[in-house]
Amino acid sequence: MNRKYFISSLMASGAVFSTFKSWANLSVNNETSKIKIPPYLKPGDTIGITSPAGSISLASIQPAVQLMESWGYKITIGSTIGKKDFTYGGTDRERLEDLQHMLDHPAVKAIMCARGGYGIVRIIDQLDFTEFIKHPKWLIGFSDVTVLHCHINQNFGIATLHSKMCNSFPDDWTKAEPIQISTILSIRQALAGEDFKYTAPITQSNRIGRAEGILVGGNLSIIASNSGTKSDLDTKDKILFLEDTGEYLYNLDRMFWNLKRTGKLAHLAALIIGGFNAKPDDPGEIFGKTIADIVLEKVKEYNYPVCFNFPSGHQRANFALKCGIKHLLEVGTGGTTLSSLK
Repeated sequence: MNRKYFISSLMASGAVFSTFKSWANLSVNNETSKIKIPPYLKPGDTIGITSPAGSISLASIQPAVQLMESWGYKITIGSTIGKKDFTYGGTDRERLEDLQHMLDHPAVKAIMCARGGYGIVRIIDQLDFTEFIKHPKWLIGFSDVTVLHCHINQNFGIATLHSKMCNSFPDDWTKAEPIQISTILSIRQALAGEDFKYTAPITQSNRIGRAEGILVGGNLSIIASNSGTKSDLDTKDKILFLEDTGEYLYNLDRMFWNLKRTGKLAHLAALIIGGFNAKPDDPGEIFGKTIADIVLEKVKEYNYPVCFNFPSGHQRANFALKCGIKHLLEVGTGGTTLSSLK
């Protein structure tokens, strides 16, 4: 197993974590009473699989289907699985109708997006969340699914699950790497309502402190592009986590400037930086700053804790995170822990 990261269930473990000597002011989110947590899943509940962004084949989701069935869940496969309209999992209308069906269907208790890619922004404003608000259910995914996380969190205050999707399940579970197993099992733990802690090693760039607040965030590109829309994210008093992949460093710098200029970095409880797999600079166009340089420049005037290299994002170490749920972040001299409080 990758020893940089590990997951432990508080319900099953008496592990003791370091007590840190230096803390920032404890920040408590005052919107906790507004949180709506979908019912946690029980054996026999149904998970729907749909592809509101990129296309994916029926064969490609079978490892996920089989594993989740082994967890005791029923699986219903949406009409977009196997469809292809250029890069999309069907036309805009087909993807809209399939996701709408999952949102409205009373038997579906959780919705897993089969993969990311691009396309949810094209349908988000046409979705009707009336039934979803009445009967919340877990919405699962990351990357382009950040559109849904932000929109649902901002407009309805309903918790969602930022995690791996069907295309990240290994073809052969018996040959999977320990980190793959741990991250996928974290989805099961989250859906079952288990409390847990995630840890990350200390890095030189971390800013020590302790903060409590509602966890929000996801893909940086999506959050920046949501600015000024109905899906724009209010980050005040929140623990914000960010990740991205395949972007040039100068473009990441531009997006962090977007967050700063729109006030999203000004009143945070804490900032979590997950995986950032930047594109190499073009020859002769060296940007000259690291991810840590970019981030710390934007938050230097604020005093909340900041951690880097957190196990979330477009990487194998991508654990399930409950967006819209209260968490405790502790960044200290021995490393970082993030604990769910709901």
